Amino acid sequence: MPKLFNISRPWLWIAHFLPTPSLCLLLPLKPFSSDSVATRERGIDMGSCKFSTFSFLCLIIILLVVSGEESPQLVRDRISLLSFGSGIVLDPEGALESWNSSSYHVCHWTGVKCDNDSDHVTQLDLSGLSLHGRISPVLANLSSLLVLDLSRNFFEGHIPAELGYLFRLRQLSLSWNLLGGNIPEELGFLHQLVYLDLGSNRLAGDITAPLFCNGSSSLEYMDLSNNSLTGKIPLKNECELSALRFLLLWSNRLVGRVPRALSKSTNLKWLDLESNMLTGELPSEIVCKMPKLQFLYLSYNDFVSHDGNTNLEPFFASLVNSSDLQELELAGNNLRGEIPPIIGDLSINFVQIHLDENLLYGSIPPHISNLVNLTLLNLSSNLLNGTIPLELCLMEKLERVYLSNNSLSGEIPAALANISHLGLLDLSKNKLTGPVPDSFANLSQLRKLLLHENQLSGTIPPSLGQCVNLEILDLSRNEISGTIPSEVAGLRSLKLYLNLSSNHLHGPLPLELSKMDMVLAIDLSSNNLSGSIPPQLGSCIALEHLNLSWNVLEGLLPATIGQLPYLKGLDVSSNQLSGNIPQSLEASPTLKHLNFSFNKFSGNASNKGAFSSLTIDSFLGNEGLCGADYSNPTDDSVSFSSTDGLLCGSVGYIAPEYGMGKSASTQGDVYSFGVLLLEIITGRRPTDVLFHEGSSLHGWIKSHYPHKLKPIVDQTVLRFAPSSVPVHYNKIWSDVILELVELGLICTQNNPSTRPSMLDVANEMGSLKQYLSSPPTPPPPLRLIVEAYPEASA
Repeated sequence: MPKLFNISRPWLWIAHFLPTPSLCLLLPLKPFSSDSVATRERGIDMGSCKFSTFSFLCLIIILLVVSGEESPQLVRDRISLLSFGSGIVLDPEGALESWNSSSYHVCHWTGVKCDNDSDHVTQLDLSGLSLHGRISPVLANLSSLLVLDLSRNFFEGHIPAELGYLFRLRQLSLSWNLLGGNIPEELGFLHQLVYLDLGSNRLAGDITAPLFCNGSSSLEYMDLSNNSLTGKIPLKNECELSALRFLLLWSNRLVGRVPRALSKSTNLKWLDLESNMLTGELPSEIVCKMPKLQFLYLSYNDFVSHDGNTNLEPFFASLVNSSDLQELELAGNNLRGEIPPIIGDLSINFVQIHLDENLLYGSIPPHISNLVNLTLLNLSSNLLNGTIPLELCLMEKLERVYLSNNSLSGEIPAALANISHLGLLDLSKNKLTGPVPDSFANLSQLRKLLLHENQLSGTIPPSLGQCVNLEILDLSRNEISGTIPSEVAGLRSLKLYLNLSSNHLHGPLPLELSKMDMVLAIDLSSNNLSGSIPPQLGSCIALEHLNLSWNVLEGLLPATIGQLPYLKGLDVSSNQLSGNIPQSLEASPTLKHLNFSFNKFSGNASNKGAFSSLTIDSFLGNEGLCGADYSNPTDDSVSFSSTDGLLCGSVGYIAPEYGMGKSASTQGDVYSFGVLLLEIITGRRPTDVLFHEGSSLHGWIKSHYPHKLKPIVDQTVLRFAPSSVPVHYNKIWSDVILELVELGLICTQNNPSTRPSMLDVANEMGSLKQYLSSPPTPPPPLRLIVEAYPEASA
């Protein structure tokens, strides 16, 4: 084990030769008596510390002499800290250099604060320093400690039970480490504890009962989230956590019902029990006694509604008196019943409601429009029917609306265009009829419009071309007819995909499609589009997937398609295309999926290059086509020779154009920044992805976008979201990280001209920073401690 602390100073040299370093002299006589079972279990042999009284006093005198003006207590604290430091095996940032220097007073060491009056160490805050090692039980000797914060490091092993004897401790933060095992029962001895955060570790086993039931009247914040804790929430009826304001138990394996005794926590503001296996009725009788509740997260459990899982009204009625309530999440519980009109009587401060992935039926109550400050409404993946209420259009602050995967019918209200801040509208997978509203042109902030899998008719309104921020447009699987408007085809803002497939569109492919120089996928399949494929599509230089199958296109397949530098998939099957298959497709270094079947192609086809992995199925139905035998596709991959000369930069970070001889440019810098951004988000180096996945980091992220990104985003939140804020803030971080993923993808587009400028990137990052800087305003837990106990920060 590497030694990070030397023993060159005399007083430390003396401590080095003690029979049990620092513990013999320093451990208190209680509760570590030599005959205690707990002591023997911890391997502390007090028998080896049998000094005479004279020897003990002599040692104290020597320590006082060599330590100058330090009091005996401060000497003791210094040695305890150094003993703790010896368990740190890696300090990559050199944060603890001051601990190893004789020129620093112990009270000026990194992370150490003292009480000037009593000359005791009262605070040890080493959070976020990337320290590796184990937490030594010797910290129990810091008997005056008020704050112990070791969060956001890489500490392993168990939580020392001895920490339970820091009787004055008011803040214990060990979150975001690699700690395992059970939560020590001794932590229940900390009766003065105000703030406890053990979240985001590898803790397992049942939650120890004394943690919830120790007679404490001071505990305000408890976070045990994101571990593997099992069993029931051990809050018995005779117990009370009257001061509790934040309880975060999300992402564990907890079972049973929400304990009734929690109703005694009338000061509770944040209650997050999400992603467990809790059962029983929604806890109406508990939350009705929490008038200060602001955030309630019960998603992804096995709760049911009242009256045999048929009635949601009692639960919503129990929240009416919670006048500060801002967010409610009940997703993924298989709840049944109608959304009651009383939902409109909830707090006017409501910002988000998540009722998705349940079995809710009936119509959307118009009373929901009373929640005038709502920014997110998610009712997707239920059994809702009826029409979209016009009253919904009065909720002017809505930014994201998810009503997908229900049985909603009727027309899309044109008045939705009055919601000026709307950035995402997902009405997909319903039974909506009628036209796409022409008024959507007024939604200047709209970025994602998802209307696929409905029964929409009429034509595509040309006015959609005025949605200049639109990144995704999906109108597929409807009954839309007419031609593709040139105004929509020329939407240069589309960065992700355009999907108009499975409709009744006819007419030629608009030449304006060539203006989509940033779009990554175009799907116009299963329509009645005719005419030829315009060579100008070769200008869609960022295009990776193009599907024109099942139309009546004719003429030649343009060679410019094969020259698209990043094209991975091309499907032109079931058309009337003729002539030779362009050799440029065979020579493409990026194409992996091709389908030419059921056309009128002729000439020869080879099984080389991009065609080497194809089967006969890709060429069926072309009577005039002959050439290689595709019945046994080869596994030979295309080989590439390296470019002459040296590439400037690190593999995986350099822009692809540098490998083609292009000189360094600001666009290349944007690419490198994008790779770095994606690396930070995913925690994966681009070279690792290249080695293990056989693709670039951009390609790997793209393969997960958009529906498989949640695990990546969740892990990023765990690594980077501040641990000292409530879980509600993590929801904001998730949104920001998703935006950063999209920014990283745009920055790492293969075509330099489609990348944003660094100024654009800086502006976007600035906007996201501003968004993060204006979250809901709970007092940060650390500030909570400092304000309540100013002596902790003396």
